[in-house]
Amino acid sequence: MYDDLDDIDDSMMELNDEASYVCGSCGEDIVVPVDNSEGRDQQYVEDCPVCCCPNVIYVEIDQDGFINVRSHLE
Repeated sequence: MYDDLDDIDDSMMELNDEASYVCGSCGEDIVVPVDNSEGRDQQYVEDCPVCCCPNVIYVEIDQDGFINVRSHLE
């Protein structure tokens, strides 16, 4: 995938600055901010704000600026 966002229309990216995932432990829908400057493919660990279990978060931004977020328990 691409490491920079030069090909994405900036106006589209401004509309998509957050997304959500479902915690694998408690099932809550968790909204997370998306830092577009980190590239099209991102991965990080975040503790669920509801149950505190760590989730590995995967963020993918496609050519059109649409954001897909998925997760699994660490």
